[in-house]
Amino acid sequence: MSGYTFLQAITTDTETQKLLVAGSIMTVIATTGVLAAAKINSAEKRKAFIAPKRASLTTVFDFIFEAFIKFHDSVAGPQNRRYVSLSVSVFFTILLMNLIGLIPGMVSPTTTVSVNVAIALIVFLSFNYYGIREQGLVNYLKHFAGPVWWLAPLLFPLEILSAVLRVLTLNLRLYWNITADHIVLGVFTELTKYVVPVIFYGLGAFVCFMQAFVFTTLTMVYIFLAVDHGAEEH
Repeated sequence: MSGYTFLQAITTDTETQKLLVAGSIMTVIATTGVLAAAKINSAEKRKAFIAPKRASLTTVFDFIFEAFIKFHDSVAGPQNRRYVSLSVSVFFTILLMNLIGLIPGMVSPTTTVSVNVAIALIVFLSFNYYGIREQGLVNYLKHFAGPVWWLAPLLFPLEILSAVLRVLTLNLRLYWNITADHIVLGVFTELTKYVVPVIFYGLGAFVCFMQAFVFTTLTMVYIFLAVDHGAEEH
């Protein structure tokens, strides 16, 4: 197979396109995060933080992240602010993957199971790791057994199964909602192709935001339940 034929095969394969778009978005977010962290560290060393004199892109991002952190505190508690980096990464990754599907000719990576499962697995492995690191392996496993010892043989496997199924539920919720949203948007756009379908795009953008918001909120809840020492009592 020639290089041109191989490239043509890649660009015409929808699943491959979704994976390439997903990889590009994650690369951009990771690079932006590294550059932003370097800039903040440099400013801290120079003690260069000053009040902005006018509105700028930086102030907009400051407002967004401040609002995000406040919401994270309301869900997971201020004591768990160290986990904001995971939550905010999940939110913006999913949001951008959702929104890019609204661009004509582009595909949304969140309409493929492989991408959604990968994100869900990252969340699953992360909150379990945080829980074990915070409480220790034995104490972390104890909260799956419930508060009553004689119910432990029944509750433990059910709780373990429930935790594992979070990967499936996170994936399916995101997959079906975004897929249905883009299908509906495509149908109505085709029906109103001579009129700018602003309303439908607005609704599509709202759905994209809400699905990223719900996925991220569940991530915060799972982290809180994993690291909270009193979670087994709730």
